Amino acid sequence: MARYFDVHPQNPQPRIISGVVDSIRAGALVAYPTDSCYALGCRLGNREGVDRIRTIRGLDDRHHFTLVCRDFAQLGQFVQIDNDVFRAVKAATPGSYTFILPATKEVPRQLQHPKKRTVGVRIPDHVVTQALLAELDTPLVSSTLLLPDEAEPLTQGWEIKERLDHVVDAVVDSGDCGTEPTTVVDFSGGGTEILRRGAGDTARFE
Repeated sequence: MARYFDVHPQNPQPRIISGVVDSIRAGALVAYPTDSCYALGCRLGNREGVDRIRTIRGLDDRHHFTLVCRDFAQLGQFVQIDNDVFRAVKAATPGSYTFILPATKEVPRQLQHPKKRTVGVRIPDHVVTQALLAELDTPLVSSTLLLPDEAEPLTQGWEIKERLDHVVDAVVDSGDCGTEPTTVVDFSGGGTEILRRGAGDTARFE
């Protein structure tokens, strides 16, 4: 049965945030809110957690997992980024964007695209997510909470608890955060390719 954490959306309670992070450090798979929609997340290095995300979402090994980072300095540890891309990403963060970039050696092979050796990274603009990342001090390995054969992600914490009670370890509820996933921008091929149009405005990349 999943633990249920009710977190204030503007002023997250430090004691509750610490409880969630303790669970993540202990190997928990959590459903948590972001600035685009709810996501599934676990700590970096939690191989079982990644496998569980694949199972819940029905993903194959070509799926790009996302490292959700606290800030740009942390993001820069996990991807290779040249000056032009640096400026573009910096200008768009924090925000509802996921960027596909070549992974550094800090990224476990399990999280990299098997052929391209790329990974997704993002810096969310969400108070609760940022509180979790600040306390955790490492990225969250994440994927949008979109169940197989469903058109939209789950948006209500109580519904996530009800439907995923026996497959996740914790649900962090800070209210509805929408159904539109991040905009995904791929910089790994030497140009700019928009792979998914979502919550982030694509005009700056076109």
